[in-house]
Amino acid sequence: MRTLTRPRRRYGHDPAPSRTAYRLTRFWLSPWLRWTVTTVLPVCALTGAVGFWLMQPAQQQRIVAGATQIRASVEARPEFQIRQMAITGASPVLAETIRQRIGLDFPVSWFHLDTHEIHDTVAALDAVADARVTVELGGALHIDVREREPVVLWRHDGALEMLDATGHRIAYIDRRDGLSFLPLVTGDGADAAVPEALALFDAGKPIMKRVRALMRQGARRWDVVLDRGQVIELPETEPVSALERVLAMQDSTGLLTRDVAIVDIRDPARLTVRLGPAAAENLETTRSFGKGIVSQ
Repeated sequence: MRTLTRPRRRYGHDPAPSRTAYRLTRFWLSPWLRWTVTTVLPVCALTGAVGFWLMQPAQQQRIVAGATQIRASVEARPEFQIRQMAITGASPVLAETIRQRIGLDFPVSWFHLDTHEIHDTVAALDAVADARVTVELGGALHIDVREREPVVLWRHDGALEMLDATGHRIAYIDRRDGLSFLPLVTGDGADAAVPEALALFDAGKPIMKRVRALMRQGARRWDVVLDRGQVIELPETEPVSALERVLAMQDSTGLLTRDVAIVDIRDPARLTVRLGPAAAENLETTRSFGKGIVSQ
């Protein structure tokens, strides 16, 4: 006798993925997720492991010791050794001063040289106008110096200095021996007016053998000091023109060869002459004699 219920059909395995599996598969196919899982996460894991390893004090000491040893071995190589120093453009005295000021003990590694510091040290010397520091092939430190040229001597406050054409100090000296060819300027502020002083020395070439010094007065004007105690007082403005005017009078009248103590041309419109003691006494005697004749 057959049953009245219909037998249940048996189906095979359904190959279609479940909804959850489908969504996970689609999610995995997104580019940013694949890049994160395949690249970012491994890099972060590796970085974290390396960082943790480097945080260990023993590892840090080992790394520092290794780096120091490598650096020392590189610095000690012959091609990086500086064995000598050459100085050009400087006098023997200045060259010796530069060597003492730098104070290098050769050989020295190229890595231990600071050319900028050496340049600043050399350029800070009064006698140096400019300097160039280079390291040449073959292990030589080359310092090329442009030395300041002394043009005048400046006497002030009991000291004697050599100055260049800009008024910059070159060196202190004790005596003028051997430097008599350099003209002398005196007085406060004379160093700031060296260009004007040079122009006066150039204009005064006709009487240069008699010029003893240029004296700065009040840091604003010059006096020309001659031998026999004569003085030419120049104005604040256009002193060269005023001196040329006095020299023209010297050529025409022999003014400076007479018994004159001071030639005052501070006022360019009027020249005043102060006589020397003998000339003044002679003039006074002449006036007295003239008065006596008139009174008779």
